[in-house]
Amino acid sequence: MTAAFVYASARTPFGRFGGALSEVRPDDLAATAVSGVLAKVPDLDPALIGDVVFGNANGSGEENRNVGRMAVLLAGLPTSVPATTVNRLCGSSLDAAMLGSRTVESGDADIVLVGGVESMTRAPWVLPKPSRAYPAGNMAAVSTTLGWRLVNPKMPAEWTVSLGECNELLADRFAISRQRQDEFAVRSHTLADGAWNAGWYDSLVVDVPGVDLARDEGIRPESTIEKLSRLVPSFRKDGTITAGNASPLNDGASALLVGSAEAADRIGSAPLARIAGRGAFALDPQDFGFAPVEAANKALDRAGISWDAVEAVELNEAFAVQSLACVDAWKVDPEIVNTWGGAIAIGHPLGASGARVLGTLAHRLRQDRQRWGVAAICIGVGQALAVVLENVSSETEKA
Repeated sequence: MTAAFVYASARTPFGRFGGALSEVRPDDLAATAVSGVLAKVPDLDPALIGDVVFGNANGSGEENRNVGRMAVLLAGLPTSVPATTVNRLCGSSLDAAMLGSRTVESGDADIVLVGGVESMTRAPWVLPKPSRAYPAGNMAAVSTTLGWRLVNPKMPAEWTVSLGECNELLADRFAISRQRQDEFAVRSHTLADGAWNAGWYDSLVVDVPGVDLARDEGIRPESTIEKLSRLVPSFRKDGTITAGNASPLNDGASALLVGSAEAADRIGSAPLARIAGRGAFALDPQDFGFAPVEAANKALDRAGISWDAVEAVELNEAFAVQSLACVDAWKVDPEIVNTWGGAIAIGHPLGASGARVLGTLAHRLRQDRQRWGVAAICIGVGQALAVVLENVSSETEKA
């Protein structure tokens, strides 16, 4: 089997719920990310792309079910380029990258474009379809923006509690205080703002046509512990989780180009990083925030390295508490985690976040001349995914 490499990465700025991207359809966001990543490799003939795999969590509205194919068509790629859409909720685009890398490794395609998209603003309300026309009773519309909907009554109640309550349980389990969570959130905003100001996202983020949004809309550099401490808990009266120490609702898209070593000439550039290991893990649904621990451990084992070799971690910050629980369990230096900011500041458009963390990791490794990194993401209903990247640049020693 051949190896799979990340060649290029691009994403849109992430917009707030109801914010700057709220008038942009998700299929148009996806097309922007596709066009953006291909602009990084202008020598590549798009007709040579063997497949497109896109992630999307909601998929019940303007995504038209197969938003990957919609993105290909809207971006103007040849109609001969096939595409599929996968759904692993928050991990959808990391799943897409993992599937794309397996496609390359197996030899089924030399070049695969992967990514993900979500417009949480534009996710529709849905009604359960009646078995007979004109039901006599009332019917309630259900939001598809986030969380459980139309729950099967056979599901145990402890599995179907809100995502916030799941993470309050995690805070109880590991005695992670509100203070630590707020400190982590402030760090996320500070680092994201610093990374943008330093220009580290300039080569990663592409403009959305017709939208005046220069950078991620949710970053609040003025955040302080004092300000966050005044926020009311969101899920329990005496809880620890607030709107300030959890990721917001967002809109955005991301994309990566994955290919074999032999594809470099056709792509017209050298690869950024090798996909060295992958891991998936599942546990009780209410414990989903802790699932990245074993997903990352599995990915490292398959890469043949240990945590001692890892110099960079990109962990999607669904909630500060679950991020802290994972970092504590890995026993890594917290200072190597999300040094360009995380989802609490940048945002978490569900289907786009996995490719965002993977693309950011590839560029962080190259920027800091580091060899090994881990990208990981927790997933509602008790799952997680992780990928290990190896910087393939000859310059991995710090100056």
